[in-house]
Amino acid sequence: MFLLHEYDIFWAFLIISSLIPILAFIISGVLAPINEGPEKLSSYESGIEPMGDAWLQFRIRYYMFALVFVVFDVETVFLYPWAMSFDVLGVSVFIEAFIFVLILIVGLVYAWRKGALEWS
Repeated sequence: MFLLHEYDIFWAFLIISSLIPILAFIISGVLAPINEGPEKLSSYESGIEPMGDAWLQFRIRYYMFALVFVVFDVETVFLYPWAMSFDVLGVSVFIEAFIFVLILIVGLVYAWRKGALEWS
């Protein structure tokens, strides 16, 4: 027999944390004034009159730079538990972490050679 009563706190937390944003959206939808007009439909640029179209095309280098940052940010998230439990897990985990870092270094060298890290 499954002992699901051990997860009561988890389910309560899950339900409450799901209801709070749903209620916030419902309450803001009910209380928000509905004023449609040209000012409401114009783009907002820090209080300055907007010049030109709001849809601008960004260079792909911004996205490539952000993608490389996210990859290495996630790398630190994966390496931290390995580093904290290195003495318990032994050499096999060190070899796995070393292979993981080597794969990321190969990706970094590839991005570097393609020019994704140049900011010009």
